[in-house]
Amino acid sequence: MAFLFQKFQEAVKVLAKSPTFAKQGRQLQFEADMNKLFLFTSYNRLGKNAEEADADEIIEMASKANLEEQQKQVQENIHEQISTFCKYMDDILRPDPRMSNTPNSSPEAKTAPRRSGLGLAVGRTTPMDRNPSMAVPETKMIKRCEVSQNLKDLLDYTLEIKPSQIQHKDAGQGLFLDGEADVGAVIAFYPGITYSPAYYRYIPGYPRVDLENPYLITRYDGTVINAQPWGTGGEARELWNGSGSPQAGLNAEGGLDGSDRMWKLLSKPLDGSKAGGTGAVLERRHPLAFAHFANHPSKDLFPNVMVCPYDFPLTEQNMRTYIPNVPFGGGQEVSMKKFGTFWFKSWKSSSTVADVPVIRSLVLVATRAISNEEILLNYRLSNAKRRPSWYTPVDEDEDRRRWS
Repeated sequence: MAFLFQKFQEAVKVLAKSPTFAKQGRQLQFEADMNKLFLFTSYNRLGKNAEEADADEIIEMASKANLEEQQKQVQENIHEQISTFCKYMDDILRPDPRMSNTPNSSPEAKTAPRRSGLGLAVGRTTPMDRNPSMAVPETKMIKRCEVSQNLKDLLDYTLEIKPSQIQHKDAGQGLFLDGEADVGAVIAFYPGITYSPAYYRYIPGYPRVDLENPYLITRYDGTVINAQPWGTGGEARELWNGSGSPQAGLNAEGGLDGSDRMWKLLSKPLDGSKAGGTGAVLERRHPLAFAHFANHPSKDLFPNVMVCPYDFPLTEQNMRTYIPNVPFGGGQEVSMKKFGTFWFKSWKSSSTVADVPVIRSLVLVATRAISNEEILLNYRLSNAKRRPSWYTPVDEDEDRRRWS
């Protein structure tokens, strides 16, 4: 298996330099990232009994498949892993697997078509969680630490939050893998409230949303996920909408640069309480919903995970409680277009409409085998602004392309 992984690593290096991906800046980096994810997650799907011919076929596919095909395969690979994770969680938490005592097991959910691939990954969403009762199903009364240990017994790994090994005063808490995970494995979910560009002005602290909130992350499609309300999770399955969480805010005078002042002149922060959704019944004892605690590697270290967009199809209601995200605005998407650094409502509707409504989320995927060690993620901070003293770029070219 180690020999096959070496072949995949070589393919990653070669394909990253391919003229096929010779696009401009941001698009180039997105395609290069998707190509890596295609290789890593497909490698993981081969399993431990893979043969060299299988690996060669996947490498050849990676060199020929277009972006749309690669996105579809990555979505399928990730969805398969998350389906397995959700099954394990049901085994751990449901009082009796033979009983259908959750709102996720309604007749509508059972007859809903099971889809995967690109059809789940693109397009607009529709309002979610329309069930007015939002009943919280009965689960076993076990603590989060027990849920985590039980998951490790089934999945071979779980996560821990403890003091980081990064030698910097600002490192604080770090994310650690307890157990062993192979390359391409889904290591962690990025939890919290998701904001499409239409709802940026509702993000606490807008326009400088990051001044007092380090738990924000942005997907290539512009979706922002705020993990601050999620924190370290909870000890029960409950109706959760992110309310009652610490709110990020602007610093005192002097905290805005020229571009931020322009943003503030053009628009004002809006009251999120009037536009937020009703929330969803989520499992707050989620053992893997801690991606926001992953640290950036220090100078002589390298990342062992990378971010991967995952669009969860809301037709999979039996899995919904284990997807630790709630879309702001109830999942109602507004068509937006970007001009420079500004987003505006589009006069034309999007030409691509999803077959099913989705929740746009992020997961962390292992880029090598990981065993009982700290999870390190390349933050790829923009080089257009002053970076914090602890930040050492992993690859300056990647940082520049990501934010071009």
